[in-house]
Amino acid sequence: MYPETAYEITTLTPQHPTAQPAMLPTEIPPGVQMVTLPGGIRTLAYTPAQAPPAPPVLVSQPIPAWAKTTALLTPTIGGGVAAAGIGISYAAPGLIAMSEALWAAVALIAAAAIGVPLLLRLGRTAAGTGRGTTHITQNISASGMFGKANGTINHH
Repeated sequence: MYPETAYEITTLTPQHPTAQPAMLPTEIPPGVQMVTLPGGIRTLAYTPAQAPPAPPVLVSQPIPAWAKTTALLTPTIGGGVAAAGIGISYAAPGLIAMSEALWAAVALIAAAAIGVPLLLRLGRTAAGTGRGTTHITQNISASGMFGKANGTINHH
C-alpha cells in the first residue's frame, strides 16, 4: 500500500495512550525529524541526509543578430572616423588658403559694388561738362477703369 522507503521509521510508544511524548525541538538530534504518519500519529524518524541540489547547468545562448551586426560595424565606423581625421589633417593647409582666398574675393566684390557706381558717376560728370541735365516730365490720364490712357511727354 505504501511505497518502500530508503529509511526506517521508528515510533515511540507512550506510557499512556492519550499522552504524547514531550520533546523540545532543541532536544531532537541531527538527522532526526518529527514526522506525521498517514494514520495521524506523530513520531520521530531518521531522515537521510539530502545532498544539496546540483547547480544549474548553464546552456550557451545563441548570439543575437543585432549584436553580430554591431560587432561587425564597430571597426568599420572606427576606421571611417580615423580616415576622416587623416583627410582633414592633410586638407587643413588647403582649407586655410581657400578661406583666405574667399575673404579676398569678398573684399573684391565689396570694392566693386562701391567703386563701379562711383566711377560711372565720375565718368558721366566729366564727359558731360558744358551740357545741362535733361528733365523729362510725363503726364498720363485715363477716364474710367478700362478707359484709354492718354499721355504727354515734356522735355525741359
